[in-house]
Order: sequence, then C-alpha cells, then structure tokens
Amino acid sequence: MEHTIELIEAAHKGDKQARDQLVEENLGLIWSIVRRFTGRGQELEDLFQIGSIGLIKAIDKFDTSFGVKFSTYAVPMIAGEIKRFLRDDGMIKVSRSLKEIAMKAKLKKEELNCQFGREPTLEEIAKEIGITREELAEALEAGVEVESLHQTIYQGDGNAITLMDKLEQQESGHEDIINRMVLHQVLQQLAPEEQNIIKLRYFYEQTQTQIAKTLGISQVQVSRLEKKILKSMREKM
Repeated sequence: MEHTIELIEAAHKGDKQARDQLVEENLGLIWSIVRRFTGRGQELEDLFQIGSIGLIKAIDKFDTSFGVKFSTYAVPMIAGEIKRFLRDDGMIKVSRSLKEIAMKAKLKKEELNCQFGREPTLEEIAKEIGITREELAEALEAGVEVESLHQTIYQGDGNAITLMDKLEQQESGHEDIINRMVLHQVLQQLAPEEQNIIKLRYFYEQTQTQIAKTLGISQVQVSRLEKKILKSMREKM
C-alpha cells in the first residue's frame, strides 16, 4: 500500500516513469475486470485498452487521503469506463479503424496531459500516434455525440454521475435505448442559448460562475436557467 501511494504521489507531480510503473503493476487488475465482459461482442483486447483509460483516470484522480486501497478506487473506474464504451458503442456504428484511432488518441491524450501539465493539442496527439490532424478530428467527431450524452459530470469515490443520471431517467432493456435516442432529440430541440448552457455546464464541466462570466450574466441567473432547461428536458422526455 505504501509503495503504491508513493508512486501515485510521484505521478501526480509529473513523474511519467512512476505513472507507467503503476499501470504496469495493475495490468492484472484490468484483465480481471475485462474478463467479466466476455461475450459482449467486443474483442477483449479492445476492452483492455478502454480499461486502461479507466486505470489512468483512477491514478490521476486518486486522493491519497481517501484512506482506502488504490485498487478499491480503481475497480469501479475501470469497470465504468468499459460499461460506458459498451453502452455507447451500440448507438452509432463507427468503423473499426476510426474506433482504434479514437482509442489510441484517448490513451495518448491522458499520457501527454500528465507529461505537459496541460491539455495537448490535436496536432500534438496526431503527431504522437502517427496520423494527420484531419484523420484524428474525423475519428473523434465520429463518436462525439454519443460520448457527450454520458459524459461524467461528477466523480466521487469512484461513483460517476452522468448527464443521463442528472435527468433522473429510470432505464432498462429496450427502454434504455429508446430513452437515449429521445434524449439526443431533446438536446437538438433546445434553443441555441440553452444548448450552449447545457454544453458548457455538463459537456465541458464549467461551473455556474464560469458560465456566468462567459455569458455576461449572474451566477444566480445561470442557476435558474439551468433548472428551467433541465425541467423542460425532463418533461419532453
């Protein structure tokens, strides 16, 4: 436990070697979770790559003051990343090559973010994975709508809350698929300014105060508008 904590603290300070070592030491953990999803119509190697993204997020977000084992925190993060991939993958069919590029880009983005201490540019990511900026943009654009509907808007103790959860939808089976399609349609029906608020708030994870500065209104007004828009979306759904 102490060894892991030391590596995590070093990784948080930008030590790439410590971060890589943490990933290496937890490969078995990823595989143990990936095997739970056997028979879901996806290659296990692909799910392993997705699970690796979850592990990297767990490393970056883990707070050593939690008082819990890192593996306890990492398991739901890894499983959650795989579940989101499986859930989103069935909605819009994207070619395997684009999926692979997008997957590589996500992993590389996490790595460069830690290395640079900032969000890498498209050019930097594209250069690292050996493709053009246009090819990368196409791959990312192919899945952006689906991903955004299930974007994590809050992360606490490994339990992610998405926009779908925020709208308090009770979903299961075929109703799950139908409701997601309806949600997508509802988002498209919003006025441009309403779409902007929802995108800034949930897709780009900005605070109400940040949005208020962008729009030139008060935080209280943003709060009221947000509640009004969410209420309207629930009613439409």
